[in-house]
Amino acid sequence: MPVTVGVARHPLTPPWGVELAGFGYYLGRTWQRIRDDLTATALVVDDGRNRAALVAVDLMYIDAEFSRVVRQLAAAETDLEPESITIAASHSHNAPTTAFVRGVGEVDSAYVAWAQRQVATAIILAWRRREEATIRVGHGSLDGWTFNRTREGGAVDSRVSVLCVDDRHGRPLALVTNFAAHPTVQSELGISDVSRDYPGQLNDILETVFPGTTAMFLQGSCGDVNFLRRYREDPETSGEPGRALAGVTLEAIAGAQRIDDESVGFCSSYVSLPTRRYRREDVLAELEEGRYRLESGDTSGWRETLGRGMVNQPDKFPSRYGGDESLAVQALSRFAVEWTEDILRDLETRPEVLQTQVHAIRIGDVFFGSQPAELFSSLALDLRNRWPHDNLFVVGYANDAISYLADPYDIERKSYAAAQSPKFMGNFPFIPESGPALIDGMLNSLAQT
Repeated sequence: MPVTVGVARHPLTPPWGVELAGFGYYLGRTWQRIRDDLTATALVVDDGRNRAALVAVDLMYIDAEFSRVVRQLAAAETDLEPESITIAASHSHNAPTTAFVRGVGEVDSAYVAWAQRQVATAIILAWRRREEATIRVGHGSLDGWTFNRTREGGAVDSRVSVLCVDDRHGRPLALVTNFAAHPTVQSELGISDVSRDYPGQLNDILETVFPGTTAMFLQGSCGDVNFLRRYREDPETSGEPGRALAGVTLEAIAGAQRIDDESVGFCSSYVSLPTRRYRREDVLAELEEGRYRLESGDTSGWRETLGRGMVNQPDKFPSRYGGDESLAVQALSRFAVEWTEDILRDLETRPEVLQTQVHAIRIGDVFFGSQPAELFSSLALDLRNRWPHDNLFVVGYANDAISYLADPYDIERKSYAAAQSPKFMGNFPFIPESGPALIDGMLNSLAQT
């Protein structure tokens, strides 16, 4: 039986008053302008026996509960099993979050409920629009445009992968691109704009080149990867990364090869990631400093204490508060008090393990390995090196949100990603063995598809 594929898109642009997420702390960053609309795009593939869905959403984060509800809503109206659906956020910092992230974007419960139905609708429509199709896969590399922001000369995954779906007449029906880079090209230039950032620009270009196609973007492992700074600080050059990525993608499409086997498989499994319990004395010390600064307004020495771990660039941080250092320190102090009071409730009793989901979908010899973290590049490259098949899409921010998962190098030096990011979600910090445990879980899921 020929494979059938359906694709559909549904809107996700938030109503007035919903905060954008990804910058902190406590900015109250409600949007002021719609630069471009957010969407949910779903691709359903059915081989007659098995079926699966890939869903791309223009959101900063999604959590496990969001995914659970969407899957149940979609499964109730289709023949898709809930576990056959993977939902991946683009991680745009000019979009809302539907997962709790302390201090960097309030979750709007009404928007979350609406967005769940919108995403499910995209899946249902894609299911109903299935048609006979053929599938091709191509790859390229975008070199020299991104950098590892955690260490000079650090690893980046420059692989560009594209899945091409053609209808029975050979016309492009859908395009799925996978690449890893933080979608923050437009953020500094329009911090209060709603935008898909460069993934949206890429999709728009592809849909212009191929009229009638629906393009979707799956974010990769970009925990430590940004586009070069010059593209993020100048409106004259901010469009260049999206155009460059589109150029490589178009070359990959031109060289894409049809896959012979179009059978579908999937595997959803859970992994237990080891973490490290905070020392009570360290938590209490941060709580004490936070309370003191909130009550006294003292800003002296904050860069060497709270600022050292809580922000990437302490000297630039006050600019987010109109240059007011006092407001900046008050925000950091509020965060320090809130996260410490929260973690102290079960500091001694909480297990030193974080359980989360990894997911895999196979279409012939094309594999999609999905995980919920802001994964570091060296870990993603380890996955690529250990997986025996070349056609691997490494997908991040999928089905849950566990914030950054740094590599052992960054964990040992207690970087922002390793030491501060767990506080956003109220987790214990990861240890050097955590990343390899996730990769092992992903390999196991991929092997079972």
